[in-house]
Amino acid sequence: MSFEDELAEALRRTGEGFTSDPGALAEAGGARGRRLVARRRAVVAGGSALALVLIATAGAYSGGLFGGSDAEGAVHVAAPPPTPPGNGRQTGTGAVTADQMIGKMKALLPGGRIGAPKARGTEDELGPRVGVVYDDGKGPAAIFLSLQRVDPFGSGARAQTECEDKNLHGYDACRTEQLPDGSRLLLHQGYEYPDRREDTKVWRAVLVTVRGFLVDASEWNAAADKGAPVSRTDPPLSIEQLKGLVTSDTWHAALNDLPEAEPEPAPLPESIALRDRKAVDALEQLMTQLGITVPIVSRGGQDSYGYVVLDDGKGKSLVQINVQPAASPSGFSGNSAFTTQSDGTKVREVTGPGEKNKGVTQWKVDTLRDDGLRVLVTAFNTADQNGPATRSAPALTMKQLRQIALAPEWKLATPAG
Repeated sequence: MSFEDELAEALRRTGEGFTSDPGALAEAGGARGRRLVARRRAVVAGGSALALVLIATAGAYSGGLFGGSDAEGAVHVAAPPPTPPGNGRQTGTGAVTADQMIGKMKALLPGGRIGAPKARGTEDELGPRVGVVYDDGKGPAAIFLSLQRVDPFGSGARAQTECEDKNLHGYDACRTEQLPDGSRLLLHQGYEYPDRREDTKVWRAVLVTVRGFLVDASEWNAAADKGAPVSRTDPPLSIEQLKGLVTSDTWHAALNDLPEAEPEPAPLPESIALRDRKAVDALEQLMTQLGITVPIVSRGGQDSYGYVVLDDGKGKSLVQINVQPAASPSGFSGNSAFTTQSDGTKVREVTGPGEKNKGVTQWKVDTLRDDGLRVLVTAFNTADQNGPATRSAPALTMKQLRQIALAPEWKLATPAG
């Protein structure tokens, strides 16, 4: 996987803000929430309008019903919350056993045949989970549910309850709800593979409560998340039934048996995000400053990853930007073809076929500065890397991409001390 794909895959999972209920959520957070906010704000200071500071990102989601690794190219809605501080264990006293987890799942599912149950109880240090193959007479389908305690104010909780960028990862429907008690709920209807190489659908519901309860359920239209043929058109539970599965208080006994998650630490100066703005905002501002007037028809991204789709009347063109401090020098060593600017900045230019679909062309300018800041700008002759080409070449020239990547506005801010 290329550098920009690795970075985009990680950064796209980071949440873009958590709008809390002014009543229940503020009450539940109390002084702890205010302390966290103060700590987070303390590291954000200095720099220009485009200056960079740093924020922790969520880890990658490991697929499979019980922690198996994803096949290459598989994608899920969001990463799970990072391991809580302290001993990193989710172990409870064992008040709810694996058999009881299976019993709870069976009791909540509508009438049908249930087979291949597999579960972990609260005593398991990997956390309680349950999976079954459910058949309502229309075909077998895998259903999986896991429980965890998280910091409800942390980046992991936000990441779990934010929809993916549909321009980058197609799905049929996604929405986030805020429940009357202040809990956040994600409802997602998508696909196991973003390139649709198989017709496997995955529908998911994720609940994060103000107490830090996280209930995550997924269902497929096949007897397994991967490696099983599609058995039905859609997963068996409607999205409202899936919502009912995760919001049921049936799971509270197991969740109460788990230790409360410690608050996530304040962001360290070595992590990344754009101060006061997202990368897409900075990209759009830079394009204006450089006199690039190609109309922007859509835009998006998260934190230090951003994109715009341009259309000059000759077809749509996707332009992406990734910004990373303390970056790996991969691509700038050995026999790699790159040039070095007078200030020490390394520049690598690449033109060639895209990596995701035949007929797609990508042009990229990859830069690495002496302080470790890496800025990568990539343009395509399509609005969607997974789709067909929509024009003969990208809308921006290599010279314009180079101007964006080498703009002096990209620099690390110095935290106030």
